[in-house]
Amino acid sequence: MSFRIQDCLAKATGRAKSDVANKLISMLLHEASRKVCNHYGVSVGDARYGDSVHATFANECCYCAQMLESDRAVVEHPEGMNRFRAGLHIPGNALISCKKCNNEKRRDDQKPSLTLATTGWESFLSHDSQRCPPDCKSCLYWSSKIPNLTNRVDHLRHAAHRIAEFQFGYADFVKAGQELRPVILSRLNSLYRECQEFATSKILESTESIFEKFDWGANS
Repeated sequence: MSFRIQDCLAKATGRAKSDVANKLISMLLHEASRKVCNHYGVSVGDARYGDSVHATFANECCYCAQMLESDRAVVEHPEGMNRFRAGLHIPGNALISCKKCNNEKRRDDQKPSLTLATTGWESFLSHDSQRCPPDCKSCLYWSSKIPNLTNRVDHLRHAAHRIAEFQFGYADFVKAGQELRPVILSRLNSLYRECQEFATSKILESTESIFEKFDWGANS
């Protein structure tokens, strides 16, 4: 049996602290993104940027190139907006993908360090079943999408080229993201720890205040 109910239930108990920390990290990254967009006078929400994305990718997922549908399309950040990748919501780093590719790519985005490439999106598009262990889930995902190895390698290479070419048109934003990344990463790591410590103390403090009128004992 591959699915264990107990494993699923147990995971939920430790999420609260991380959820709080990750939310604040997202807020910091979005605020930094606004600073960059204001500096260059272009934001992801501008119609001209949307036209640029459409001109390059049409209505296709930026990774698998399948046609997008309104209920299966999400904003995708090639360099993920999290504490490991420190990507920003800025032109050049905001595209549209299908939900499946977006979810699958998170495996690379959540790694503290990457071995196949220097960015999350390049790493995701490097899983061609030739450099990873046989049980690599990302490689298995791409092999299920494109069974033929030659076609798969060609597709991944083409998808990577298309994204790189698109980002070239937003070189100032890409450069800004690269220059800011080490500084942001340093702050994100300390912010994550501080938020978890704060969440732990405040949750315990609030919980004690809720139950102080009940005689349940200190270990209840």
